[in-house]
Amino acid sequence: MLLVLMASVVSAQQHFDVIIKNGKIVDGTGNPGYIGDVGIIKDKIIRIGDLSQSTADKTIDASGLIVAPGFIDVHTHIEGDEKTTPTADNFIYDGVTTVITGNCGSSNIDIKKYFKFLDSAKLSVNAGTLIGHNDVRHKVLGDADVSPNPAQLKKMEEIVEKAMRDGAMGFSTGLEYTPGIYSKPDEIVALAKVAAKYKGVYTSHMRNESDKVFDAIAETIDVGRHAKIPVEISHFKVGQPNWNTSGKMIAMVDSARKEGIDVTVDAYPYTASSTTLYILLPDWLKAGGTHEILKKLSDPALHEKAVNEMINDMNRRKRQHFDYAIVASFVNNPSLNGKSIEQINIESGRPSTIPFEIETILDIVKLGSASMVFHSMNETDVENILKYPLTMIISDSGIRQFGVGMPHPRGYGSNARVLGYYVREKHIFTLEEAVRKMTYLPAQKFHLTGRGLLQPGMYADIVAFDADKVKDESTFEQPHAYSTGFKYILVNGALTVDNFKHIGTRKGVILRGPGYKQNQSK
Repeated sequence: MLLVLMASVVSAQQHFDVIIKNGKIVDGTGNPGYIGDVGIIKDKIIRIGDLSQSTADKTIDASGLIVAPGFIDVHTHIEGDEKTTPTADNFIYDGVTTVITGNCGSSNIDIKKYFKFLDSAKLSVNAGTLIGHNDVRHKVLGDADVSPNPAQLKKMEEIVEKAMRDGAMGFSTGLEYTPGIYSKPDEIVALAKVAAKYKGVYTSHMRNESDKVFDAIAETIDVGRHAKIPVEISHFKVGQPNWNTSGKMIAMVDSARKEGIDVTVDAYPYTASSTTLYILLPDWLKAGGTHEILKKLSDPALHEKAVNEMINDMNRRKRQHFDYAIVASFVNNPSLNGKSIEQINIESGRPSTIPFEIETILDIVKLGSASMVFHSMNETDVENILKYPLTMIISDSGIRQFGVGMPHPRGYGSNARVLGYYVREKHIFTLEEAVRKMTYLPAQKFHLTGRGLLQPGMYADIVAFDADKVKDESTFEQPHAYSTGFKYILVNGALTVDNFKHIGTRKGVILRGPGYKQNQSK
C-alpha cells in the first residue's frame, strides 16, 4: 500500500517539457469536453488530468480556452509553395497542424524524391501526400484522349505501386481535368487496386459535380466496390441544376456503406468553388494540352463547335450569365482579378450575352488561362453536407502567399468559419462534433497513427482557441486575412503559435502511408 502511494506521489510530481493547464479539453472523439491539464514530453502527450502538482519547463495557461487536437486537412494542394512559405501561415492560423496534398489527381510522381524535398523545406505543418492519377497518366500517355494498352496500363500500375511503397497515403483522381477526363472506369479500378494492396485510400474529384452528379457518385462508389478500397469523395458539393439534392447524394453514400463499402466525404464551408478556367471548356478541346487548345480555337469550325457546346452547357445548368465566375488570379492581366466574366465582357464593350461572354472566356484562355472562383452552390446543400456525420472539414487550398491575387477565402478560414459561423452562430452541430470532423475522423480514414486525438501516447499536435471569438476574417472581397482566435498551437510538442502569433517554429514531419511500413518490413 505504501509503495502504491509513493508511486502516486511521484507520478503527480512528474516534470514535463510543457504543461497546458486549465483548458476545456475537447479530445476529438466527439464526447463532451472537460476541464483538465495536458502534460507533454518531447513530441508526445504523456498525461491528461490534474497536473497541479507537476512542474514543467513551460506552462501555458489555457483558462477559458478550448484545447483540442491539431486540425487535419486531408484535401490540400501545397505543391509549389513549400519552399516559398514553409511556415504555412494560412494553415497554422486556422488551427491546421497536418495536411495531405496530392489531391484531385495532381501530385509529384516520385514520392520518395518529394519527401526528401519536403524534409529539406522544414514546414510548420506535418505533411503527407497521395499519388495523383492525372500525373501518372500524363507520364505514360501524355494529355491525349486515348485508353492505355496493356503495357501502358502496367507502367501506370508500376508508378502507383512505387509511390505507395514510398509512403503515399492513397490514390487520387481529378476526373474533370486533363488527362483524367479521358480515362475509363476500368483504368481507375486497376490503379485503385494497386493502392488497395497497401491499405491506401481512393480520393476522387469526381467527373461531375452539377448536372450529372449522381452518375459521378455512382462511378466513384463503384471504384471502391470493385477495387475493394476505402473511398473519400473530395469537396462533396452540388451545383445547378441539382440544387437541393444533397439529401439524395448523402443517401447514396449511406447505401454504399450499408453494402460494406467504406465511403466518406469532405467539404469546405462555402457556397463557392475554385479551380482553373479550363473547367468550362469542352473535354475534346482540352485534349493534347495548351498548344492543342490554341490550335483548335484558331480553326473557325472548331471554335464555333466549342462555343455552341458551352452555350448548351449553360442552358443545362439554367444560367443566364457567367456572373458566378470570378477571376481569382490572371497572371497576364492582374487588373481582372476579382471581376466576373460577365463584368469583364461588358467592360470590353461586348453585348451582355452568353455567346459573347464565352468569347471573353476563350480570350483569357488564349492568354494563359486564369484561376477562378465559381459561386455555384447554395447554402442549404452546404449546411446539409456539413452536418453529415461522415463529412471531414477541408480547405482545398495551397499555402497562400499573403496579398497575391484574389483567392478563395477557404485557404485562410475553413476551420474558423465552421467553428465561428456554423457552430457558434448557426448551431448546426456541436463544438465537439466539429472538432471530431477536423481531427479523429480524418486521422482514422487516412491511417494517421498517433494523430487526431488528445490522449496519452499521441503526438502533441494541439490547438488552444477561444470558442467565443474564433473567426474567419477572410472574405471573397478581402481574402488575404488570417483567422483569429487561436491563441496557442503546438506541432509535435513545439510551440508554434504563442499568444496568437506564429513564432516561426517549423517542426512539422513527413507522414507516410501504411505501404511504406509494409515495404520497410520486407
